[in-house]
Amino acid sequence: MATYTPAELANKLKDGLLSFPVTAFDANLEIDEAGYRKHLDWQSSFGVAGLFAAGGTGEGFTLTPEEASRVVRMAVEEAGDRVPVLGSAGGSTKQAIQNAQDSEAAGAQGVLLLPPYLTECDQEGLFAHVSAVCSSTTTGVIVYNRANAIYSADTVARLADKHENFIGFKDATGNIEHITKVVAKNGDRLFYLGGLPTAETFALPLLQLGMSTYSSAMYNFVPEFALDFYQDVRNLDNAAVTEKLKRFVLPYLDIRDRVAGYGVSIVKGGLKAVGRDAGSVRTPLQDLTEADLADLGALIAQAGLMPAPATV
Repeated sequence: MATYTPAELANKLKDGLLSFPVTAFDANLEIDEAGYRKHLDWQSSFGVAGLFAAGGTGEGFTLTPEEASRVVRMAVEEAGDRVPVLGSAGGSTKQAIQNAQDSEAAGAQGVLLLPPYLTECDQEGLFAHVSAVCSSTTTGVIVYNRANAIYSADTVARLADKHENFIGFKDATGNIEHITKVVAKNGDRLFYLGGLPTAETFALPLLQLGMSTYSSAMYNFVPEFALDFYQDVRNLDNAAVTEKLKRFVLPYLDIRDRVAGYGVSIVKGGLKAVGRDAGSVRTPLQDLTEADLADLGALIAQAGLMPAPATV
């Protein structure tokens, strides 16, 4: 049972860093429960504001509904007493409803609603899709504005009018005009979070548009750096942000951009580089090459970001 009302959850999430823990897999690419729980224990030991299980960085797009439900439940059991845990919902409307209901049954505080599978969507269809998911759960729902699910400011307002548990708007387009329209139309009825790949790159300018937080993938393997970066952003410390971008984030992007799909793979590569291996990625993604992994490890060390060794 959720311990936060949707409004309380929004207030909790809007003023802290968010992250999506990777899903640990074993050598057969099955869920590694012990490895996943160990990672969650580490991730929830820092001051992160919320963890989204079975999301993009958690390779939710490769999980069956049963696996997704199991992953969310383990996250709640392992970390839910320290940090709010949210699930993810995607695919068809029926599957998204199942994901949302499974997450609520597992004790998650809410869900991130990913774009519907494959097909193009217009605003009425998107409204009906999100409305159906919101109606299926009492927990908070955050929409992910990306790909084939681009929500107009009016559609967002209609959803906020109809559903008290519609609490957040996450953007992965970086379309400043569109974001401005959504924020100006809806104000503090929602909270707004950045969701572009390696969100640190865009965090400072998007803060000016009303996005008070973002999801950090690199928090998975350099959590203290990620939290320090977020604090610099909220402090509007341009010099500190620029220093961290140059020291680590921008060279990291150079490695990430070598292969399509490395946005997720590089996170598991980072965990391997810091001695907290969470296994390989599932297809259609591919692991970092040995050369790319070596470059990433060297960058982490050179930037002075190697965390303390994992304890058994």
